[in-house]
Amino acid sequence: MQFSIGVEYALHSLLHMVDLPSGKPIGVKELGLFNGISETYLSKVFTKLRKAGIVRSLPGVNGGYELARRPEEISFWDVIEAVEGASPIFQCAEIRQNNILVDKDNLPDSFSKCPCLIKVVMLEAEAQMRQYLANKSLSWLSHELRNKLPEDLNHSIDDWFKDVLTK
Repeated sequence: MQFSIGVEYALHSLLHMVDLPSGKPIGVKELGLFNGISETYLSKVFTKLRKAGIVRSLPGVNGGYELARRPEEISFWDVIEAVEGASPIFQCAEIRQNNILVDKDNLPDSFSKCPCLIKVVMLEAEAQMRQYLANKSLSWLSHELRNKLPEDLNHSIDDWFKDVLTK
């Protein structure tokens, strides 16, 4: 299992939007430039984030994107689901019903009425991962990162975004 690079692009970009002043949107071009990533691909990611209600688009010359919800209300799982979709990670094709020793016209209850044990385990694991990621928010990420980075780097990042927003 692997999440696309779009999840990383989204989380890093959204992280830098946490402390932006309200009503001051930022463009995908600036976020791409700051993170050293493709503006074209990031634009596609932000379209998905907008459709999921994580960001909103503000039109106009000074338009761009801003968070549509408070940072503490946007979880890692929200972002993953917006970028990757809501389909379960594990897809069960019920191949147990193809067993050569099973009469396909008269499947025993253990094959037709009971859920596949492999599917049950995989979906339980996915539910645990989803719960863990649902408990990690953009607000948490921002707080953790600010505590780990040197103060002068935090100020440099803040200054860079302030400069971009005033142009």
